[in-house]
Amino acid sequence: MSIGNIEDRAPQRVVAVERTPERETAWGFMQWLCSGTLFPDAEITFGYVEMNPGAKNPLHLHPNSDEVLFLVEGELEHSLGGEVFHMGPGSSIHIPRSVPHDAANRGPELARMIVAYPTADRQVVLLEAGQE
Repeated sequence: MSIGNIEDRAPQRVVAVERTPERETAWGFMQWLCSGTLFPDAEITFGYVEMNPGAKNPLHLHPNSDEVLFLVEGELEHSLGGEVFHMGPGSSIHIPRSVPHDAANRGPELARMIVAYPTADRQVVLLEAGQE
């Protein structure tokens, strides 16, 4: 099976991703490393997220994709469809499409995580006031 010439589909394969102020949120920082915006032929969104100590992101859902979150450092309490799960470094959580969820960093350290979505166009619906 031929997949064609990769240069014909997307001539740019490497993008410099910088930490920019517009990625700061009230609760932390988000940085997209791969998405349809960065790579037009991408079929995934992949990112790095930091959550400040004592912070929480707003309750939200993703109507067009699942999410996988891998906690690299810190501690999180992650609510998922009404249940709360404690996460420590090295743990991951699968969040099904359209299930309301949020995360809270109740610890004294920055929480660092990697997130992935099986779509190049990650969509978010906020269910409470706040910034994505």
